[in-house]
Amino acid sequence: MDFHFENQQLDLSRRELRRAGRRVPVEPQVFDLLVYMIENRDRVVTKDDLIQSIWKGRIVSESALATRINAVRKAVGDSGDSQRLIRTLPRKGFRFVGEVTCQPSALASASVVAAAPALTLPDKPSIAVLSFTNMTGDADSDYFGDGLAEDVITSLSRNPFLFVIARNSSFTYKGRAIAVKQIGRELGVGYVLEGSVRRSGSRVRVTAQLIDATAGGHVWAERYDRELTDIFAVQDEITETVAMAIAPAMMGTRKRQK
Repeated sequence: MDFHFENQQLDLSRRELRRAGRRVPVEPQVFDLLVYMIENRDRVVTKDDLIQSIWKGRIVSESALATRINAVRKAVGDSGDSQRLIRTLPRKGFRFVGEVTCQPSALASASVVAAAPALTLPDKPSIAVLSFTNMTGDADSDYFGDGLAEDVITSLSRNPFLFVIARNSSFTYKGRAIAVKQIGRELGVGYVLEGSVRRSGSRVRVTAQLIDATAGGHVWAERYDRELTDIFAVQDEITETVAMAIAPAMMGTRKRQK
């Protein structure tokens, strides 16, 4: 099982920490310390607990332990001042206080998928719109990326010559590093739209790319640097451009239906 908290994923099978889909470099001992704290998040872990489990009973100074705890906090975007995820309880120990969910590891999911047959493509152009990756790092931007993708899904679904995968299906790939070809096989689509969102003050940068899920090549890609108030216009532009990019395939569908 992998641990998910905020916009981060602790992949136990690969021994990787990822934030918004990007790998965060973590030293092996720091990784083990983080895993131990999350696995025991229902209680306060003492210094003796950590020494016994991570250092196997070896003598560890207070400063060395403090350095490692600070390294864990830095890895997950926390600090000793905010203690948003890892809280210090004076003379007692430490506790991971972030909200954690557990999901099957990517390797386990991949092994199950490998045994399943690929879905047959529908008789008209098909597309899956993935959740736009949050590149800012805060929870609000995470919801923002989901909302952007959901609005594009709604707009594309109005096209009668286009088969659009539902949000609940396409959003299952959020935060998972999976090849577009595999997503296409699993969902039975010919195209995948993915992108990212980065906010800074009143400005927003949105990147979007349309990928041929069968061949794996890019059909179209664009970057939008706008004011936050223009985000609805960006959504409309993405929807219109995607429809134009798939237009030749949709024309074939129209001809077959006549």
